[in-house]
Amino acid sequence: MSRFVSEVMKNNPFSSPFVRADCEGSGMKVNETRTVLALSASHGAASKDEEYSCEYGSNKFYALCGLGGILSCGLTHTAVVPLDLVKCRIQVDPQKYGGIIKGFKVSVSESGIRELGKGWAPTLFGYSAQGLCKFGFYEVFKHVYADLLGEENAFLWRTSLYLAASASAEFFADIALCPMESVKVRIQTQPGFARTLREGAPKIYAEEGFNGFYKGIVPLWGRQIPYTMMKFACFERTVEALYKYVVPKPRADCSKGEQLVVTFVAGYIAGVFCAIVSHPADTIVSKLNQQKGSSFLTIAKNLGFVAMWKGLFPRIIMIGTLTALQWFIYDSVKVYFRLPRPPPPEMPESLKRKLEAQGKH
Repeated sequence: MSRFVSEVMKNNPFSSPFVRADCEGSGMKVNETRTVLALSASHGAASKDEEYSCEYGSNKFYALCGLGGILSCGLTHTAVVPLDLVKCRIQVDPQKYGGIIKGFKVSVSESGIRELGKGWAPTLFGYSAQGLCKFGFYEVFKHVYADLLGEENAFLWRTSLYLAASASAEFFADIALCPMESVKVRIQTQPGFARTLREGAPKIYAEEGFNGFYKGIVPLWGRQIPYTMMKFACFERTVEALYKYVVPKPRADCSKGEQLVVTFVAGYIAGVFCAIVSHPADTIVSKLNQQKGSSFLTIAKNLGFVAMWKGLFPRIIMIGTLTALQWFIYDSVKVYFRLPRPPPPEMPESLKRKLEAQGKH
């Protein structure tokens, strides 16, 4: 059994991080066992004495990661619905709503404080479905792509691996999100369209058919895929940098609470970059769902470059906070369910020996 475990760990840097007597007894050196813990979506300690509830890459592991995605995305997006509503209105009617402060004042003065909660139901259901696919499939694709690359290449090309895995996951996540996003934007930006999900969804189907729910899928991919690629890759590399250059003690010596603080900080930094990268497409999505019969290229041409950046400041606040909380909740779920949480990447011993050999010649 120990030989089997050591072979699995050697062949895949994403495999189960059980650094125990089994591995030590199989003849693996301490440094070699550390390399198999190289890459992970979250970055908690994997101590020798820690017992995990499941193996890395098992069906239970992916299912619980999906649950973490549901909670992290569904709850956080719903919590910032008021800010999202004002952001969307600034994008579709900047003259009326102006900046973030004016946007809140106008919205409340016209329809009362309850107006700020419009669109909460499609937001909750839509982003819960998106979170399930985004985080669950990210873990799946990261594992699969690491298998294809091999241990050394998975380390050398880890940023590309994060980008590819997150892009693949978001492709499917947006298919799950798009119908609810369509309902949400119309509720928030089209006066008199509908006030609830139960009223809005049948209305879209009656007027435009099933395609009405997916008319925004291409710009949604254009917004969300770059956003998610930045979200995951920037987060992973920021966590790595924080432990290497900022945190005053080794990550293995940090408590889980301290590690979750690092997770939150890295998530916020990643969120700021996410907001900037994806904002033009986000503006087009808002306008596209507001105007019937419009297309992605038509909206982009009519808006112009400058108008695409309307509402960026509230979106930076929203996405920065959102992304930080999402990673914090996601990592907390992993801690609560005792899921494997390998440490940041370290160069495999085999690669170190190759580089040392090259340096000698």
